[in-house]
Amino acid sequence: MKNASQRILVMGVSGSGKSHIGMQLATSLGATFIDGDDHHSPANVAKMASGTPLNDDDRREWLDTLAGLFAEYRRLDRSVVIACSGLKKRYRERLRSGDPALHILYLEGSRELLQQRLETRPGHFFKGDTMLASQLADLEPPSEEEAFNASIALSPQEIVNRFVTTLQAPSRSPS
Repeated sequence: MKNASQRILVMGVSGSGKSHIGMQLATSLGATFIDGDDHHSPANVAKMASGTPLNDDDRREWLDTLAGLFAEYRRLDRSVVIACSGLKKRYRERLRSGDPALHILYLEGSRELLQQRLETRPGHFFKGDTMLASQLADLEPPSEEEAFNASIALSPQEIVNRFVTTLQAPSRSPS
C-alpha cells in the first residue's frame, strides 16, 4: 500500500537548521527536498548579503514561487519538504494556499544559540546580528495548532524522529 504524499514546510529564522533538518526529513520520508533560499531573486540575495533585511515586498514573489511548488507537488501527488523562514502568519497562509493540508515543522531556539550558529556558518549570504534581529522582530511564532514546534537544542535526528512520529499519529497531525 502506497503512503499518502505529504507537503511539509520546515520553518524558522536563519540559523535554526531548516536546510539540514529539511534534508534529513526528506530522506526519512522519501520526499524531494527544496531549499527555499535557492529561489530568492538575485536582488534579494544581494540585499541580504549587504546586511539589509528583506521586507514584505521583497518576499512576495519568493513566497508565490514556493506556494506554486507546494501546489505542483500536490497536483502530482508527490511528497516534498521545503525549507523557508515562514516568519509571519500571512506568509504561512500564502504557502498553505499551495496545499491546504500543508504540515509545518517550526524550529525554535534562543537568540544566543541562533547567533552562535550563524557565526560558524561559512559562505552563506545571510550576515550579521542586524539580520537576525530583523527576522526575530518579524517572527510570528506559530501556535501548536498550526505547527509542530521543536527546540533546536535537540539533535537534528531527534527533531526528525519526533516530527515523523507526529505525522504518523492518527489522533493529531500538524497542519
